[in-house]
Amino acid sequence: MVENKDAETAEVSKGLNFVEQIVADDLKAGKNGGRLNTRFPPEPNGYLHIGHAKAICMDFGVAEKFGGTCNLRFDDTNPTKEDTEYVDAIREDIHWLGFDWADREYYASDYFPQLYDLAIRMIKEGKAYVDDQTSEEIAAQKGTPTQPGTNSPYRERSVEENLDLFQRMNAGEFDEGARVLRAKIDMASSNMHFRDPIMYRIIKYPHHRTGNTWNVYPMYDFAHGQSDYFEGVTHSICTLEFVPHRPLYEYFVKELADESYCPRQIEFNRLNLTYTVMSKRKLLQLVKEKLVAGWDDPRMPTISGMRRRGYTPRAIRNFIDRIGYTKIEEAMISVSLLEHAVREDLNAISTRGMAVINPVKLVITNYPDDQNEMVEMENNPENPTSGTHTMPFSKEIYIERDDFMENPPKKFFRLAPDSEVRLKGAYIVKCTGVKKDADGNIEEIYCTYDPETRSGLPGSQRKVKGTLHWVDAKHAVDATVRLYDRLFSVENPSAETDKDFRELLNPESLIEIRGVKLEPFIAENARKGEKFQFQRIGYFTPDYDSTSENLIFNRTIALKDSWEKVKKA
Repeated sequence: MVENKDAETAEVSKGLNFVEQIVADDLKAGKNGGRLNTRFPPEPNGYLHIGHAKAICMDFGVAEKFGGTCNLRFDDTNPTKEDTEYVDAIREDIHWLGFDWADREYYASDYFPQLYDLAIRMIKEGKAYVDDQTSEEIAAQKGTPTQPGTNSPYRERSVEENLDLFQRMNAGEFDEGARVLRAKIDMASSNMHFRDPIMYRIIKYPHHRTGNTWNVYPMYDFAHGQSDYFEGVTHSICTLEFVPHRPLYEYFVKELADESYCPRQIEFNRLNLTYTVMSKRKLLQLVKEKLVAGWDDPRMPTISGMRRRGYTPRAIRNFIDRIGYTKIEEAMISVSLLEHAVREDLNAISTRGMAVINPVKLVITNYPDDQNEMVEMENNPENPTSGTHTMPFSKEIYIERDDFMENPPKKFFRLAPDSEVRLKGAYIVKCTGVKKDADGNIEEIYCTYDPETRSGLPGSQRKVKGTLHWVDAKHAVDATVRLYDRLFSVENPSAETDKDFRELLNPESLIEIRGVKLEPFIAENARKGEKFQFQRIGYFTPDYDSTSENLIFNRTIALKDSWEKVKKA
């Protein structure tokens, strides 16, 4: 019986990542009374990006997997950079990814009174002091990893003086930067974070929730662990850059916690993508300098940008599942893996339709002038239940200009003089000539058609090497498409230290094309959030700016990864 139970446990463990295994072991050991509570703690100073999505999937996902709960807690300790716009955007992004925090929405500012009281207590116990030095002076006294720091000349102030100064700091009597409150720990510690870290600084700026109530604000290292404790968080999951902070996290939490309950910090590797920057500061710079159209610009790595571009929550979550979580900081993850997950999902759900990006007219000379017919098109061959739609066909149609060449190279299986191609869903046509303007540009292509080659007729089985997409000229609807590509032209913009990251922007990350021809079915169904595959071109979705009078489509992604071909070449 014991052997069977052990075998069952081993089998469950196989499918767990290392964080999940720690959680499973803690629950099995009965820690925290068998309770599981995680949290996702974003700073409301910008929009969330794909790296945050990895953290969201971990924080909320592990809670879901083991029947626990996950809080949403905004780390709003720096009012100069925070805004309710960011709060609203963060909520929307998490919901869009498929997670919910129910009634567990919290803010670090909820705990400002308790944190302030704790700071007062630590001052009274001789564990904190007010320092009058500048930030530069404090930094210089910190020492180096191999050289101990030196004590502040204000380190031995009396408890009474420290209490008086700290309370006056909060009363607004001193300028920003004039004084800070530091923890009195150990200036010779081998862990630089233990060398009397700053707990509070003066900020005289209205807070988006508390207004002008406070003039001192807690630092992250002091506020974070205490906030976890106040909320009953059992597992504080974060990225690897917080490993050196963990002893300080535990030091401050122990001011409140005891052996019956104490949050546990666990770190995993963060997500770094090629052709992308994840720095919120740099992303904000792009927005402020109008190098992109906003936080939700479809070229941005933000969740809102990906949503507007046409990415799906399932694609993002599948990508994150595949790259996994480890304790080792990984090299850059190829963005092509994310793009593959997007293509895979869109292929399964996107409605197929015809669009011609760079149109040239094709006239079928032997087709009756007054004849119109409807041909049937599959909505999605990957989904047998998706049905079909009809598409008009007549004497004049549009094809892609690149699908015709007068003097084609070998293995050009599209249209050329005296060659045949199949018009998808319709007939086989043969080129008989062209019409050019005074500059030699082709204005029209002339063809004849074989009326027996439409689907269901005897000639429909006749084989030709090329198949082209097309749109009926009489019923075509004009639209604009925005062809989005990778925002940066180099794999690792952050590694190019000899250049400003803005110099590395891809000049072809957005190409806007007007006068695109759509089949009516696409235009009629161009609602926000709809996913289309423009056949032979790529995956598209209506942009937020699109209207029935002015149709605008974003290319979510091309059908194939042209960047990988360039790299291999």
